[in-house]
Amino acid sequence: MEYFKSGLKSVLGAPPPGNQPSGADTVERLVDRLQSSSLLDDRRDACRALKALSRTYRLEVGTQAMDALRQVLEMDRTDCEIVGLAMDTLCNITSPETFEAEVENYGPKNKIGEQFTEIFIKQSDSTTQVLAFLEEFDFRVRWPALKLLTHLLGNRPKDIQEIILVSPLGVSKLMDLLSDSREVIRNDALLLLIQLTKGNANIQKIVAFENAFDRIFDVISQEGSADGGIVVQDCLLLMLNLLRGNISNQNFFKEGSYIQRLTPMFDLPPETDENPLSGWSPQKVCNMHCMVQVIRALVAPGGPAQATAACQRTMRACGLLQALCDILMASGVPADVLTETISAVAEVIRGNTSNQEFLASVMAPSSPPRPAIVVLLMSMVNEKQPFVLRCSVLYCFQCFLYKNEVGQTQLIQTLLPQGNEAASLTTGQLLCGGLFSLDPLSNWFSAVALSHALIDNSIQKEQLLRVLLATNIGKPPVTLMQQCVMLLQQGNKTQCKLGLLMLLCRWVSHCPPAVKAFLTIESSVAYLTALLSSQEDTDDLQETLLQSMCALLLGLCVHFNDDSVPNYTKEKLCHLIENRLGLERFQDAIGGITRHEIYSRTLKHPQPSTKDPSDLLLDHEFCRLLKILEGVVVKSVQDGSNPQEGKDPTSTLSPSDSALVSQYKELIREQDAQIHRLNQTNETLAKEKRDLETQVYELQTSISHLRDQNLVLRAAQINLTEAKELVPSVDTIDLTNVELEKYKNTVRDLENRLAECTLNLQKQERTECNSNNSEYEKLLKEKTLELEKMKKDQENLLELLTEQDSKLMQYKEKLVALGEKIESDESSGELDTDEQPESSN
Repeated sequence: MEYFKSGLKSVLGAPPPGNQPSGADTVERLVDRLQSSSLLDDRRDACRALKALSRTYRLEVGTQAMDALRQVLEMDRTDCEIVGLAMDTLCNITSPETFEAEVENYGPKNKIGEQFTEIFIKQSDSTTQVLAFLEEFDFRVRWPALKLLTHLLGNRPKDIQEIILVSPLGVSKLMDLLSDSREVIRNDALLLLIQLTKGNANIQKIVAFENAFDRIFDVISQEGSADGGIVVQDCLLLMLNLLRGNISNQNFFKEGSYIQRLTPMFDLPPETDENPLSGWSPQKVCNMHCMVQVIRALVAPGGPAQATAACQRTMRACGLLQALCDILMASGVPADVLTETISAVAEVIRGNTSNQEFLASVMAPSSPPRPAIVVLLMSMVNEKQPFVLRCSVLYCFQCFLYKNEVGQTQLIQTLLPQGNEAASLTTGQLLCGGLFSLDPLSNWFSAVALSHALIDNSIQKEQLLRVLLATNIGKPPVTLMQQCVMLLQQGNKTQCKLGLLMLLCRWVSHCPPAVKAFLTIESSVAYLTALLSSQEDTDDLQETLLQSMCALLLGLCVHFNDDSVPNYTKEKLCHLIENRLGLERFQDAIGGITRHEIYSRTLKHPQPSTKDPSDLLLDHEFCRLLKILEGVVVKSVQDGSNPQEGKDPTSTLSPSDSALVSQYKELIREQDAQIHRLNQTNETLAKEKRDLETQVYELQTSISHLRDQNLVLRAAQINLTEAKELVPSVDTIDLTNVELEKYKNTVRDLENRLAECTLNLQKQERTECNSNNSEYEKLLKEKTLELEKMKKDQENLLELLTEQDSKLMQYKEKLVALGEKIESDESSGELDTDEQPESSN
């Protein structure tokens, strides 16, 4: 403290005895000294003193010294020491941290730093000036500039993102920091880029095309890969920001073979007595979480189907799916890592037949060996396992059955008699065991899992009707549907009942034999109507959902009824609903599900996601079924309740009117036949349309890549032209020519594909309506115009490079005339990259 006081005395002079200046007075005198001193040393001392005061008297320093500090950055930018001091002072002024001296006067959560940030960035060139200081290699300048940008970005993220986006080579300057040999700068640059890339797709694309993925993987490798420290986690968080929701970057990541570079990071070392896999450090767990999130960002269910399928194929081909399955089957893996890995496997196989078959073939290293799916289901129906783990297993099993008719068939087959084969634990047995368990959560999981084997598969719905269960010794077996109805009537847990009702609704939808089987079960309809008529309006969510599902099941039995049960024909069921419940109450009951937030939340994503087990009530696929069938079910019940329904309207007409009606009937039959033919034609055209849409998507992807390459080439050209007095780098021009040659080849391929697409469209013109043709022709014209524009850009770039080449020759001739030795292209291409000037980036 005495040293600090003596320093201030040397700068300000000794005050009169007994007259100590206040903080504001001291700051005012220092600012005056900073602005008026002609000697650099005096200004440097004043700046150093302001930095020392900026934490204790932040408000005073920020209010009085902001303009003076800006002036230092402009006028004294060649002196690294004073520039570093000025930026350190600005860092303290704009820091989002609340300093200890401010808590008493301004509270623990004041926004002083944010307010000063807003003042600082009002002058548009202030942030640009700080960006320019990043090019200075001196640690005293580069590190404070980086910290200042981090504070500005943390306080005003949207504003700083826009400023950096429009700043010339602004992102490039930040990316260069990742190559800094000083770890503190590299690590802080990572943190800055994580903040910068949040929620801004344009910045994400630019960062990705500035070789971000290569640099990130290099840092991860240097830091020890998955076993590394927190820097690895920061690298993965940046990678995740670049990929999540950004289709362009995902395509670039896939086509750049970066998925293959993820695979070694998931390899587990061989387990030995000296190296047990149970020794997972907390940091490695965090790293694994981030690595799995990167994979899931590439194969998220909400992404474009074609891009997701391409990533899934790559992950299978490069061994990444195998590595994930190895983690599932390994011992000693932490539960949270195992949970995330199961979810990742789920999304890698979802809808991909080859990957689903691969998972079905994976065997667990148990004695005796069991399929991995069986082992996973054993965890799902085990109430002692963590809830989130059980949810992830359900999600994985759902993804295994998604659009997988073979998997659905095999599951149902395990429930049917198997002959004299050796008894073994099967998926069907596990699900039945969970369905009849005393644990309501196991009931819900098993019912939902079994319902996914029936999605879009009427054959398996009828096969499931053949399943017989032996309940008690000496009594005849009962069908699975009878057992489900009995559990529904005798159960006292609402969650269990909701699971059974979702299974029954899925079972009877689009399957009249299942409707018949349900209606023939004694007291099935009576139970539903009694439950609906006795339930009064309630605010309890579970009771409301139970009432709604009962109404939906009754409605499905009406809509898909083939009148094969005399006591419960469509008409009799409709009258029963009208007399016992009333149409308005019935309609309101069915709509009760969709009015709740849990319905919309479940409909958004196929993965079950609740924190509390008691909140796990609805299934994603059931919500989709309800969304499709709600309207038609209500209409069927309304139409069936009409007393005139089913009567012959021609029975009371005169003979002449009857003949006229017969003519109209004949006309309607002819029109029905014509509509049928048109529907067939429409299906053919729809298939051709999907094929063309696929080609258009591929063309759009190619054009997007060409735009990105064009942007990179323009940036390279700008860097070349800026070096006016220097000899251009032969390596750079050669590299650019190679890139242009690749670019030209890509354009030629694009032209060929467009020509092929044009021929397909011309063929389709002979059979397709004019409106559809005009739509395709318009799309084709747009893509052709884009191609012509890119070809024009290519020609402009070639002209610029030709001019640059001529300048290069002139510079060489001048240097030869001056006696300088010019290296050949071959020798220049062998230079060590460490000796190349930084400006070549």
